[in-house]
Amino acid sequence: MTPNPVIARGGRIAYQGEPGANSHMAAAEAYPEMDALPCRTFEDALAAIASGEAALGMIPIENSANGRVTDIHHLMPNAGLHIVGEFFMPIHHQLVGVRGATLGTLTSVQSHVQALGQCRKLIRSLKLEAIVGADTAGSAREIAEAGDPTRAALSSRLAAEIYDLDVLAEDVEDEANNTTRFVVLAPEAQPAPRGGDLTVTTFVFRVRNIPAALYKALGGFATNGVNMTKLESYQLDGAFTATQFYADVEGHPDDPALARALEELAFFSTELKILGVYPAHDFRVAKRAAE
Repeated sequence: MTPNPVIARGGRIAYQGEPGANSHMAAAEAYPEMDALPCRTFEDALAAIASGEAALGMIPIENSANGRVTDIHHLMPNAGLHIVGEFFMPIHHQLVGVRGATLGTLTSVQSHVQALGQCRKLIRSLKLEAIVGADTAGSAREIAEAGDPTRAALSSRLAAEIYDLDVLAEDVEDEANNTTRFVVLAPEAQPAPRGGDLTVTTFVFRVRNIPAALYKALGGFATNGVNMTKLESYQLDGAFTATQFYADVEGHPDDPALARALEELAFFSTELKILGVYPAHDFRVAKRAAE
């Protein structure tokens, strides 16, 4: 299902990486009616959305095996963009090399840092040097251009086809249920209506520099029965004293319970900013129902 059917339309959808990247595949699967726009960096992708060059963006934010995509937590709150949907996609990595390469000829493997982190077991077992690349598909292209049978990449099967590489080992991710969560970004807020299907609200905040501030700030979510599904902290401006928190909760800000929780949070925090109110993806709904 499209992560937010209300916003599905023509135009372009930006992603970080080159053709064949996992973000490209997610964008094509979620919004097949849109043209995919590859961007060299996350900053370039966010800028394309903000400028109107792209109507939407498909941006990875966390992975079930390797955690958060760090850059996005720093970039997104100040990008002036809004989360309008989410999308979960199973991720399968292929170990790819040039024609004639074998597992025995390899000495190094290149890919995005997230992909390398999701395939640690293979890298250790083959005693390969891990080289960080800009993205998975770009790494596949570089391996193809180098023509070196000692070098491999971790990429999608689509990237292997695009750059005419052999798949030396299939589905080499450490965890069989390896899944990446993407957020869909837009230049304008398009909040999901209250009273519909399961809704997710994402926000960032800082706590006041007083004892037990975080405990007090989050107390309202517990007392009001609001399910917080994600809470991440990270430093700002290179200072250990400037900590920002990123949170996902289930519910709509106009729901009485969540409204009370956010009101209590605002009392004990500074710079509370809602980044998006959007419908939960089918993957989240199914997982919640199974619990």
